[in-house]
Amino acid sequence: MAQSSPRLSALDALRGIAALGVVLFHYLPYYDQLYGHTFTAWPVLEFGRYGVHLFFILSGFVIFMTLERTRTAGWFGLARAFRLMPALWAGIAMTFIAVHMMGPEDRPVSLGSALLNATLLHEYLEFPHVDGAYWSLVVEATFYCWIALLFYGLKDWHRIRFVLSVWVLVSYAGVIWWDAIPEAIGFLVKDLLFVKYAPLFISGMMIYRWHRYGRPASGELFLLALAVSHALLAYKPPFSLFVLGCYGVFALAVAGYLNILANRPLLWLGSLSYALYLVHQNIGYGVIGWSYRAGLPGWAGVALALAVSLTLACLIHYAVEKPALTWFRSIRNQTPARPAPLPAHTLP
Repeated sequence: MAQSSPRLSALDALRGIAALGVVLFHYLPYYDQLYGHTFTAWPVLEFGRYGVHLFFILSGFVIFMTLERTRTAGWFGLARAFRLMPALWAGIAMTFIAVHMMGPEDRPVSLGSALLNATLLHEYLEFPHVDGAYWSLVVEATFYCWIALLFYGLKDWHRIRFVLSVWVLVSYAGVIWWDAIPEAIGFLVKDLLFVKYAPLFISGMMIYRWHRYGRPASGELFLLALAVSHALLAYKPPFSLFVLGCYGVFALAVAGYLNILANRPLLWLGSLSYALYLVHQNIGYGVIGWSYRAGLPGWAGVALALAVSLTLACLIHYAVEKPALTWFRSIRNQTPARPAPLPAHTLP
């Protein structure tokens, strides 16, 4: 793969595009399915739900990059916690209050559920999400735990690759025999191993290694192809083909062929993508519902919901997310006795 800029800014732009696709999916076709619009949304926006899948590919790419630059599992855990949690807590508070004030009536959760959401353990304990979009954060956090265990426990790429290969094969089996998975192992396969999504993360990791170390050996190419092809079984057409298209766009961005996307508006949207994802769904539904009750046309309610969500995302990003990351990095950089990173020969 051709080398792109060190910061891979096009990936930040893709993150913003993916976030906007998810928002438009929730506000238009999905809102129409749940509560009903007074107009017909563009059917193509149904594909927006698969913006989350692009997030998962990005996570695999970025997390492997982060792992190689993090000295211990403890520091890795802290880095991920400061990246996710402060913004999440702010999003939970905003959503909890807004939904109890504006609705929708079927969306409020108890204070206890909201507090459990703050740990990202709530789904495993069968408590509802404060916002429906939080399901993917549970998957993300679980992935971080697994990959940290592999990376810091095995410390050898060949052994890590073997485990990843087994994980992909289990994912194939899981989606093929989804309804026949025995209840005794259902939680492990469907939730802890998240077999519908794990190959997305793994493919992102493999693309990172190609970008970082050059053209991989045939074994790694086969694993990448196997992980990518999983989409053909995991998702129904035409959405499976759309996910394959996401892989293609992602690979082009990594290779430096989509640098045109790295413009100021898309990079700004990319910087807000996590915060926007946290606050857009239920708050947006409340705003759209309020707009209809106020007699506004449906398109105006959607535009107002988008404006409110972007405003709240800016508030979280600039007042919570960035300061928390800045503070953590300052503490990390001041900590003495930084051990040497893993030997390079253990990685390629």
